[in-house]
Amino acid sequence: MDLNELYSEKRTGVDDDNTSANSRTEYKRDFDRIVFSSAFRRLQNKTQVFPLPGSAFVHNRLTHSLEVSCVGRSLGTLVGQAIIKERTSELNPESVRFYKNHFKGVLSAACLCHDIGNPAFGHSGEDAIANYFKKNKSLVENLMTNEEYEDLINFEGNANSIRVLTNNQKGKLDGGLRLTYTTLASIAKYPCESTGKHRSKSNPKTHRKKFGFFQAEKETFLDIAEFTGMLKDDDNDHIGFYRHPFVWLVEAADDICYHVIDLEDAHRVGIIGAQKCEELLKNVIMCLDVEDIAKFEDNLKKIYNENARITYLRAKTINSLAHKAKDAYIKNLDGILDGTHNESLYDLIGKDCNALSEISNYSCKNIYNHRGVVEIENAGYHVMYELLNHFIGPILKNKEKRTQADKKALKLIPGQFDTIKENSTPYERILTVVDYLSGMTDLYATELYKKIKGIKIGMNF
Repeated sequence: MDLNELYSEKRTGVDDDNTSANSRTEYKRDFDRIVFSSAFRRLQNKTQVFPLPGSAFVHNRLTHSLEVSCVGRSLGTLVGQAIIKERTSELNPESVRFYKNHFKGVLSAACLCHDIGNPAFGHSGEDAIANYFKKNKSLVENLMTNEEYEDLINFEGNANSIRVLTNNQKGKLDGGLRLTYTTLASIAKYPCESTGKHRSKSNPKTHRKKFGFFQAEKETFLDIAEFTGMLKDDDNDHIGFYRHPFVWLVEAADDICYHVIDLEDAHRVGIIGAQKCEELLKNVIMCLDVEDIAKFEDNLKKIYNENARITYLRAKTINSLAHKAKDAYIKNLDGILDGTHNESLYDLIGKDCNALSEISNYSCKNIYNHRGVVEIENAGYHVMYELLNHFIGPILKNKEKRTQADKKALKLIPGQFDTIKENSTPYERILTVVDYLSGMTDLYATELYKKIKGIKIGMNF
Protein backbone atom coordinates (compact mmCIF):
# COMPACT_ATOMS: atom_id res chain seq x y z
CA MET A 1 0.00 0.00 0.00
CA ASP A 2 1.15 3.52 -0.84
CA LEU A 3 1.21 6.26 1.82
CA ASN A 4 -0.06 8.67 -0.87
CA GLU A 5 -3.14 6.60 -1.68
CA LEU A 6 -4.50 5.71 1.77
CA TYR A 7 -6.96 8.58 2.10
CA SER A 8 -9.98 9.81 0.19
CA GLU A 9 -12.57 12.49 0.90
CA LYS A 10 -15.21 10.56 -1.04
CA ARG A 11 -18.31 9.85 1.06
CA THR A 12 -20.96 7.15 1.07
CA GLY A 13 -24.23 8.05 -0.61
CA VAL A 14 -23.01 11.13 -2.51
CA ASP A 15 -20.71 12.01 -5.38
CA ASP A 16 -19.97 15.55 -4.20
CA ASP A 17 -20.67 16.73 -0.66
CA ASN A 18 -18.44 19.76 -0.22
CA THR A 19 -21.10 21.90 1.44
CA SER A 20 -19.27 23.09 4.53
CA ALA A 21 -17.95 26.34 2.96
CA ASN A 22 -14.48 25.35 4.19
CA SER A 23 -15.41 26.01 7.82
CA ARG A 24 -14.32 22.47 8.78
CA THR A 25 -12.04 19.85 7.30
CA GLU A 26 -13.74 16.78 5.84
CA TYR A 27 -12.60 14.69 8.80
CA LYS A 28 -13.88 17.19 11.37
CA ARG A 29 -17.19 16.91 9.57
CA ASP A 30 -16.99 13.14 10.07
CA PHE A 31 -16.34 13.65 13.78
CA ASP A 32 -19.26 16.06 14.14
CA ARG A 33 -21.67 13.81 12.24
CA ILE A 34 -20.80 10.92 14.55
CA VAL A 35 -21.24 13.01 17.71
CA PHE A 36 -24.67 14.24 16.63
CA SER A 37 -25.93 10.82 15.53
CA SER A 38 -28.51 8.90 17.55
CA ALA A 39 -26.44 5.70 17.21
CA PHE A 40 -23.54 7.38 18.99
CA ARG A 41 -25.80 8.90 21.63
CA ARG A 42 -27.20 5.47 22.48
CA LEU A 43 -23.72 4.31 23.47
CA GLN A 44 -24.21 6.13 26.77
CA ASN A 45 -26.29 3.18 27.97
CA LYS A 46 -24.39 0.32 26.39
CA THR A 47 -22.12 -1.97 28.36
CA GLN A 48 -18.39 -1.41 28.49
CA VAL A 49 -17.39 -3.84 31.27
CA PHE A 50 -19.66 -3.09 34.21
CA PRO A 51 -23.26 -3.15 32.91
CA LEU A 52 -25.89 -1.01 34.58
CA PRO A 53 -23.74 -0.33 37.67
CA GLY A 54 -26.25 1.88 39.45
CA SER A 55 -24.82 4.94 41.19
CA ALA A 56 -21.14 4.11 40.58
CA PHE A 57 -19.70 6.36 37.87
CA VAL A 58 -17.86 4.05 35.52
CA HIS A 59 -17.32 3.99 31.77
CA ASN A 60 -19.96 3.08 29.26
CA ARG A 61 -19.43 2.69 25.51
CA LEU A 62 -19.88 6.41 24.93
CA THR A 63 -17.32 7.64 27.47
CA HIS A 64 -14.96 4.86 26.37
CA SER A 65 -15.30 5.96 22.73
CA LEU A 66 -14.64 9.60 23.62
CA GLU A 67 -11.47 8.67 25.48
CA VAL A 68 -10.28 6.35 22.70
CA SER A 69 -10.85 9.26 20.32
CA CYS A 70 -8.56 11.47 22.43
CA VAL A 71 -5.81 8.85 22.39
CA GLY A 72 -6.35 8.35 18.65
CA ARG A 73 -5.89 12.07 18.05
CA SER A 74 -2.62 11.98 20.01
CA LEU A 75 -1.41 8.98 18.03
CA GLY A 76 -2.33 10.75 14.80
CA THR A 77 -0.21 13.74 15.79
CA LEU A 78 2.78 11.62 16.89
CA VAL A 79 2.69 9.23 13.94
CA GLY A 80 1.92 11.95 11.41
CA GLN A 81 5.00 13.89 12.51
CA ALA A 82 7.13 10.74 12.37
CA ILE A 83 5.93 9.80 8.87
CA ILE A 84 6.74 13.27 7.55
CA LYS A 85 10.16 13.17 9.20
CA GLU A 86 11.18 9.66 8.17
CA ARG A 87 9.28 9.13 4.90
CA THR A 88 9.48 12.57 3.29
CA SER A 89 10.93 11.21 0.07
CA GLU A 90 7.88 8.95 -0.39
CA LEU A 91 5.28 11.69 0.09
CA ASN A 92 3.82 14.09 -2.44
CA PRO A 93 2.94 17.64 -1.26
CA GLU A 94 -0.72 16.77 -0.72
CA SER A 95 0.23 13.83 1.50
CA VAL A 96 2.59 15.98 3.56
CA ARG A 97 -0.36 18.27 4.28
CA PHE A 98 -2.59 15.29 5.07
CA TYR A 99 -0.22 13.66 7.58
CA LYS A 100 0.59 17.02 9.15
CA ASN A 101 -2.91 18.50 9.41
CA HIS A 102 -5.59 15.87 8.83
CA PHE A 103 -4.28 12.48 9.93
CA LYS A 104 -5.11 13.15 13.60
CA GLY A 105 -8.65 14.09 12.54
CA VAL A 106 -9.13 10.79 10.72
CA LEU A 107 -7.99 8.73 13.71
CA SER A 108 -10.03 10.82 16.13
CA ALA A 109 -13.22 10.30 14.09
CA ALA A 110 -12.55 6.60 13.50
CA CYS A 111 -11.87 5.97 17.19
CA LEU A 112 -15.06 7.82 18.06
CA CYS A 113 -17.21 5.38 16.06
CA HIS A 114 -15.20 2.16 16.42
CA ASP A 115 -17.79 0.63 18.81
CA ILE A 116 -20.92 2.11 17.27
CA GLY A 117 -22.10 -1.30 16.01
CA ASN A 118 -21.84 -3.06 19.35
CA PRO A 119 -25.23 -4.33 20.57
CA ALA A 120 -26.65 -4.03 24.07
CA PHE A 121 -24.68 -5.98 26.69
CA GLY A 122 -21.49 -5.99 24.62
CA HIS A 123 -20.02 -9.36 23.78
CA SER A 124 -22.92 -11.12 25.50
CA GLY A 125 -25.26 -9.41 23.06
CA GLU A 126 -23.07 -10.46 20.13
CA ASP A 127 -23.05 -14.06 21.35
CA ALA A 128 -26.82 -14.07 21.82
CA ILE A 129 -27.44 -12.95 18.24
CA ALA A 130 -24.94 -15.42 16.75
CA ASN A 131 -26.10 -18.36 18.86
CA TYR A 132 -29.77 -17.71 18.16
CA PHE A 133 -29.20 -18.34 14.45
CA LYS A 134 -26.96 -21.33 15.14
CA LYS A 135 -29.58 -22.95 17.35
CA ASN A 136 -32.36 -22.13 14.88
CA LYS A 137 -30.46 -23.28 11.82
CA SER A 138 -33.42 -25.21 10.41
CA LEU A 139 -35.55 -22.06 10.54
CA VAL A 140 -33.28 -19.82 8.47
CA GLU A 141 -30.42 -21.62 6.71
CA ASN A 142 -32.36 -22.77 3.65
CA LEU A 143 -33.86 -19.32 3.14
CA MET A 144 -30.62 -17.59 2.16
CA THR A 145 -27.17 -18.02 0.68
CA ASN A 146 -24.37 -19.58 2.69
CA GLU A 147 -22.60 -16.21 2.86
CA GLU A 148 -25.71 -14.56 4.30
CA TYR A 149 -26.18 -17.34 6.86
CA GLU A 150 -22.52 -17.02 7.91
CA ASP A 151 -23.12 -13.30 8.57
CA LEU A 152 -25.79 -14.20 11.10
CA ILE A 153 -24.10 -17.07 12.94
CA ASN A 154 -20.90 -15.04 13.26
CA PHE A 155 -22.59 -11.75 14.15
CA GLU A 156 -19.86 -9.24 14.83
CA GLY A 157 -19.99 -5.70 16.21
CA ASN A 158 -17.16 -4.61 13.91
CA ALA A 159 -19.12 -5.58 10.81
CA ASN A 160 -22.25 -4.05 12.28
CA SER A 161 -20.42 -0.74 12.72
CA ILE A 162 -19.97 -0.50 8.94
CA ARG A 163 -23.68 -1.24 8.54
CA VAL A 164 -24.80 1.30 11.15
CA LEU A 165 -22.65 4.01 9.57
CA THR A 166 -23.58 3.33 5.93
CA ASN A 167 -27.03 1.69 5.90
CA ASN A 168 -29.98 3.47 4.33
CA GLN A 169 -32.88 3.71 6.78
CA LYS A 170 -36.44 4.50 5.81
CA GLY A 171 -37.12 8.22 5.46
CA LYS A 172 -33.45 9.21 5.61
CA LEU A 173 -30.79 10.18 3.05
CA ASP A 174 -28.80 7.51 1.25
CA GLY A 175 -25.37 6.60 2.59
CA GLY A 176 -26.11 6.52 6.31
CA LEU A 177 -24.01 9.15 8.11
CA ARG A 178 -22.18 9.85 4.83
CA LEU A 179 -18.72 9.58 6.34
CA THR A 180 -15.53 9.70 4.28
CA TYR A 181 -14.16 6.42 3.01
CA THR A 182 -10.96 7.12 4.96
CA THR A 183 -12.73 7.13 8.32
CA LEU A 184 -14.70 4.00 7.43
CA ALA A 185 -11.59 2.13 6.25
CA SER A 186 -9.86 3.02 9.52
CA ILE A 187 -12.35 1.05 11.65
CA ALA A 188 -12.31 -2.13 9.53
CA LYS A 189 -10.26 -4.38 11.83
CA TYR A 190 -11.27 -7.52 9.92
CA PRO A 191 -11.75 -6.48 6.28
CA CYS A 192 -13.13 -9.73 4.91
CA GLU A 193 -16.53 -11.35 4.40
CA SER A 194 -17.88 -13.81 6.96
CA THR A 195 -17.08 -16.91 4.90
CA GLY A 196 -13.46 -15.75 4.70
CA LYS A 197 -13.04 -15.66 8.45
CA HIS A 198 -9.77 -17.54 9.24
CA ARG A 199 -10.40 -20.49 11.52
CA SER A 200 -6.81 -21.67 11.99
CA LYS A 201 -5.73 -21.45 15.63
CA SER A 202 -2.14 -22.47 14.91
CA ASN A 203 -1.44 -19.69 12.38
CA PRO A 204 -4.23 -17.10 12.58
CA LYS A 205 -4.31 -14.09 10.28
CA THR A 206 -5.12 -11.00 12.29
CA HIS A 207 -7.18 -9.43 9.51
CA ARG A 208 -9.30 -12.59 9.18
CA LYS A 209 -9.78 -13.42 12.86
CA LYS A 210 -13.37 -12.17 12.54
CA PHE A 211 -15.16 -10.43 9.67
CA GLY A 212 -15.79 -6.82 8.80
CA PHE A 213 -18.89 -6.38 6.63
CA PHE A 214 -22.20 -8.07 5.95
CA GLN A 215 -23.19 -9.21 2.47
CA ALA A 216 -25.69 -6.34 2.47
CA GLU A 217 -22.77 -3.86 2.57
CA LYS A 218 -20.37 -5.80 0.34
CA GLU A 219 -20.50 -3.42 -2.61
CA THR A 220 -20.10 -0.41 -0.34
CA PHE A 221 -17.07 -1.98 1.31
CA LEU A 222 -15.48 -2.82 -2.03
CA ASP A 223 -15.76 0.87 -2.95
CA ILE A 224 -14.19 1.88 0.36
CA ALA A 225 -11.30 -0.53 -0.23
CA GLU A 226 -10.73 0.73 -3.77
CA PHE A 227 -10.67 4.43 -2.92
CA THR A 228 -8.39 4.04 0.12
CA GLY A 229 -5.75 1.84 -1.49
CA MET A 230 -6.43 -1.32 0.49
CA LEU A 231 -4.47 -4.37 -0.63
CA LYS A 232 -6.41 -7.52 -1.54
CA ASP A 233 -5.04 -10.56 0.24
CA ASP A 234 -4.11 -13.93 -1.25
CA ASP A 235 -7.34 -15.82 -0.51
CA ASN A 236 -9.12 -15.88 -3.86
CA ASP A 237 -12.07 -17.94 -2.62
CA HIS A 238 -13.41 -15.28 -0.27
CA ILE A 239 -13.41 -11.48 -0.43
CA GLY A 240 -10.82 -10.03 1.88
CA PHE A 241 -8.18 -7.35 2.21
CA TYR A 242 -5.18 -6.71 4.38
CA ARG A 243 -5.87 -4.16 7.07
CA HIS A 244 -5.79 -0.55 6.08
CA PRO A 245 -2.65 0.89 7.77
CA PHE A 246 -4.66 3.35 9.88
CA VAL A 247 -6.57 0.48 11.55
CA TRP A 248 -3.52 -0.52 13.59
CA LEU A 249 -3.54 2.86 15.31
CA VAL A 250 -7.28 2.84 16.00
CA GLU A 251 -6.86 -0.63 17.50
CA ALA A 252 -3.91 0.57 19.60
CA ALA A 253 -5.91 3.50 21.00
CA ASP A 254 -8.72 1.11 21.93
CA ASP A 255 -6.35 -1.43 23.50
CA ILE A 256 -4.57 1.22 25.53
CA CYS A 257 -7.79 2.67 26.89
CA TYR A 258 -9.62 -0.47 27.87
CA HIS A 259 -6.64 -2.20 29.48
CA VAL A 260 -5.87 0.83 31.63
CA ILE A 261 -9.31 2.29 32.26
CA ASP A 262 -11.01 -1.01 33.08
CA LEU A 263 -8.54 -1.20 35.95
CA GLU A 264 -9.51 2.27 37.12
CA ASP A 265 -13.22 1.39 36.89
CA ALA A 266 -12.67 -1.80 38.87
CA HIS A 267 -11.26 0.34 41.66
CA ARG A 268 -14.26 2.68 41.46
CA VAL A 269 -16.72 -0.19 42.03
CA GLY A 270 -14.62 -1.80 44.76
CA ILE A 271 -13.42 -4.88 42.88
CA ILE A 272 -9.77 -3.91 43.25
CA GLY A 273 -8.07 -2.05 46.10
CA ALA A 274 -6.28 1.27 45.59
CA GLN A 275 -2.88 -0.13 46.56
CA LYS A 276 -3.05 -2.95 44.00
CA CYS A 277 -4.33 -0.62 41.28
CA GLU A 278 -1.51 1.83 41.93
CA GLU A 279 1.05 -0.95 41.91
CA LEU A 280 -0.05 -2.31 38.53
CA LEU A 281 -0.12 1.10 36.85
CA LYS A 282 3.15 2.29 38.37
CA ASN A 283 4.91 -0.87 37.20
CA VAL A 284 3.91 -0.08 33.60
CA ILE A 285 5.15 3.51 33.82
CA MET A 286 8.50 2.40 35.26
CA CYS A 287 8.80 -0.40 32.72
CA LEU A 288 8.11 1.76 29.66
CA ASP A 289 10.46 4.50 30.89
CA VAL A 290 8.94 7.27 28.79
CA GLU A 291 8.25 9.70 31.62
CA ASP A 292 10.82 11.66 33.60
CA ILE A 293 10.76 9.16 36.47
CA ALA A 294 12.17 11.51 39.11
CA LYS A 295 9.60 14.19 38.29
CA PHE A 296 6.84 11.58 38.08
CA GLU A 297 7.59 10.19 41.55
CA ASP A 298 7.91 13.67 43.03
CA ASN A 299 4.46 14.65 41.70
CA LEU A 300 2.91 11.42 42.93
CA LYS A 301 4.15 12.09 46.48
CA LYS A 302 2.22 15.39 46.45
CA ILE A 303 -1.12 13.69 45.74
CA TYR A 304 -2.92 12.34 48.80
CA ASN A 305 -6.43 11.74 47.46
CA GLU A 306 -6.82 8.07 46.56
CA ASN A 307 -8.85 8.60 43.39
CA ALA A 308 -6.62 11.48 42.28
CA ARG A 309 -3.51 9.30 42.61
CA ILE A 310 -5.03 6.64 40.38
CA THR A 311 -6.20 9.27 37.90
CA TYR A 312 -2.64 10.63 37.69
CA LEU A 313 -1.18 7.15 37.23
CA ARG A 314 -3.76 6.35 34.55
CA ALA A 315 -2.92 9.49 32.60
CA LYS A 316 0.82 8.82 32.73
CA THR A 317 0.32 5.19 31.74
CA ILE A 318 -1.75 6.12 28.69
CA ASN A 319 0.79 8.76 27.65
CA SER A 320 3.66 6.27 27.91
CA LEU A 321 1.77 3.65 25.92
CA ALA A 322 0.88 6.15 23.19
CA HIS A 323 4.53 7.05 22.66
CA LYS A 324 5.53 3.38 22.56
CA ALA A 325 2.70 2.62 20.12
CA LYS A 326 4.05 5.35 17.82
CA ASP A 327 7.51 3.81 17.97
CA ALA A 328 6.18 0.32 17.23
CA TYR A 329 4.11 1.60 14.31
CA ILE A 330 6.97 3.42 12.62
CA LYS A 331 9.34 0.49 13.20
CA ASN A 332 6.90 -1.94 11.54
CA LEU A 333 5.51 0.42 8.91
CA ASP A 334 6.93 -1.49 5.93
CA GLY A 335 5.19 -4.70 7.04
CA ILE A 336 2.00 -2.79 7.78
CA LEU A 337 2.00 -1.33 4.27
CA ASP A 338 2.69 -4.61 2.45
CA GLY A 339 0.25 -6.68 4.57
CA THR A 340 2.82 -8.94 6.22
CA HIS A 341 2.53 -7.42 9.69
CA ASN A 342 0.33 -9.58 11.92
CA GLU A 343 0.61 -8.42 15.53
CA SER A 344 -1.16 -5.65 17.43
CA LEU A 345 0.93 -2.69 18.52
CA TYR A 346 -0.14 -3.25 22.13
CA ASP A 347 1.16 -6.82 22.03
CA LEU A 348 4.43 -5.62 20.53
CA ILE A 349 4.86 -3.18 23.41
CA GLY A 350 4.08 -6.00 25.83
CA LYS A 351 7.02 -8.05 24.57
CA ASP A 352 9.36 -5.53 26.17
CA CYS A 353 7.21 -4.80 29.21
CA ASN A 354 6.01 -7.68 31.39
CA ALA A 355 4.00 -5.21 33.49
CA LEU A 356 1.39 -5.13 30.72
CA SER A 357 0.82 -8.89 30.93
CA GLU A 358 0.49 -8.48 34.71
CA ILE A 359 -2.44 -6.11 34.14
CA SER A 360 -4.00 -8.42 31.54
CA ASN A 361 -3.73 -11.50 33.76
CA TYR A 362 -5.01 -9.71 36.83
CA SER A 363 -7.93 -8.16 34.93
CA CYS A 364 -8.95 -11.47 33.37
CA LYS A 365 -9.03 -13.22 36.73
CA ASN A 366 -10.39 -10.51 39.00
CA ILE A 367 -12.37 -8.12 36.80
CA TYR A 368 -13.76 -9.77 33.66
CA ASN A 369 -14.63 -12.95 35.55
CA HIS A 370 -15.90 -11.24 38.69
CA ARG A 371 -19.18 -12.83 39.72
CA GLY A 372 -21.15 -9.59 39.47
CA VAL A 373 -19.94 -8.99 35.92
CA VAL A 374 -20.63 -12.57 34.84
CA GLU A 375 -24.14 -12.56 36.36
CA ILE A 376 -25.17 -9.50 34.37
CA GLU A 377 -23.55 -10.86 31.20
CA ASN A 378 -25.69 -13.99 31.58
CA ALA A 379 -28.80 -11.88 32.08
CA GLY A 380 -27.96 -9.74 29.03
CA TYR A 381 -27.48 -12.80 26.86
CA HIS A 382 -30.91 -14.13 27.88
CA VAL A 383 -32.61 -10.78 27.24
CA MET A 384 -31.20 -10.44 23.72
CA TYR A 385 -31.88 -14.07 22.82
CA GLU A 386 -35.52 -13.86 23.90
CA LEU A 387 -36.07 -10.60 22.02
CA LEU A 388 -34.80 -12.23 18.84
CA ASN A 389 -37.14 -15.14 19.46
CA HIS A 390 -40.05 -12.73 19.73
CA PHE A 391 -39.45 -11.02 16.37
CA ILE A 392 -37.69 -13.41 13.97
CA GLY A 393 -40.52 -15.94 13.60
CA PRO A 394 -43.16 -13.33 12.73
CA ILE A 395 -40.98 -11.39 10.30
CA LEU A 396 -40.09 -14.51 8.32
CA LYS A 397 -43.72 -15.44 7.74
CA ASN A 398 -45.52 -14.34 4.61
CA LYS A 399 -47.90 -11.49 5.28
CA GLU A 400 -51.04 -13.58 4.80
CA LYS A 401 -49.83 -16.26 7.22
CA ARG A 402 -49.07 -13.97 10.14
CA THR A 403 -51.28 -14.37 13.18
CA GLN A 404 -52.66 -11.42 15.10
CA ALA A 405 -49.91 -11.94 17.66
CA ASP A 406 -47.28 -11.89 14.89
CA LYS A 407 -48.66 -8.61 13.57
CA LYS A 408 -48.67 -7.06 17.03
CA ALA A 409 -45.06 -8.13 17.57
CA LEU A 410 -43.92 -6.45 14.36
CA LYS A 411 -45.77 -3.23 15.24
CA LEU A 412 -43.18 -2.76 17.99
CA ILE A 413 -40.42 -2.21 15.41
CA PRO A 414 -39.98 1.59 14.90
CA GLY A 415 -40.66 3.20 11.54
CA GLN A 416 -37.05 3.86 10.52
CA PHE A 417 -36.36 0.12 10.64
CA ASP A 418 -39.50 -0.72 8.66
CA THR A 419 -37.71 -1.31 5.37
CA ILE A 420 -39.57 -4.52 4.50
CA LYS A 421 -40.92 -4.66 0.97
CA GLU A 422 -43.05 -7.37 -0.56
CA ASN A 423 -40.06 -8.71 -2.47
CA SER A 424 -37.64 -8.54 0.49
CA THR A 425 -35.50 -11.63 1.00
CA PRO A 426 -35.53 -13.48 4.34
CA TYR A 427 -31.98 -12.22 4.92
CA GLU A 428 -33.11 -8.61 4.48
CA ARG A 429 -36.06 -9.15 6.79
CA ILE A 430 -33.85 -10.63 9.49
CA LEU A 431 -31.40 -7.73 9.23
CA THR A 432 -34.30 -5.37 9.92
CA VAL A 433 -34.83 -7.08 13.28
CA VAL A 434 -31.10 -7.27 13.99
CA ASP A 435 -30.74 -3.56 13.21
CA TYR A 436 -33.47 -2.76 15.71
CA LEU A 437 -32.18 -5.03 18.47
CA SER A 438 -28.49 -4.27 18.06
CA GLY A 439 -29.22 -0.55 18.27
CA MET A 440 -30.96 -0.89 21.63
CA THR A 441 -29.39 0.33 24.83
CA ASP A 442 -29.06 -2.09 27.75
CA LEU A 443 -31.89 -0.33 29.58
CA TYR A 444 -34.26 -0.25 26.59
CA ALA A 445 -33.66 -3.92 25.82
CA THR A 446 -34.27 -4.87 29.46
CA GLU A 447 -37.47 -2.83 29.66
CA LEU A 448 -38.84 -4.25 26.40
CA TYR A 449 -38.01 -7.77 27.53
CA LYS A 450 -39.92 -7.25 30.79
CA LYS A 451 -42.94 -5.91 28.93
CA ILE A 452 -43.26 -8.61 26.28
CA LYS A 453 -42.73 -11.31 28.92
CA GLY A 454 -45.41 -9.81 31.16
CA ILE A 455 -42.94 -9.15 33.96
CA LYS A 456 -43.79 -5.46 33.78
CA ILE A 457 -47.18 -4.34 32.58
CA GLY A 458 -48.26 -0.75 32.09
CA MET A 459 -47.94 2.25 29.81
CA ASN A 460 -45.17 4.84 29.86
CA PHE A 461 -45.87 8.36 28.68
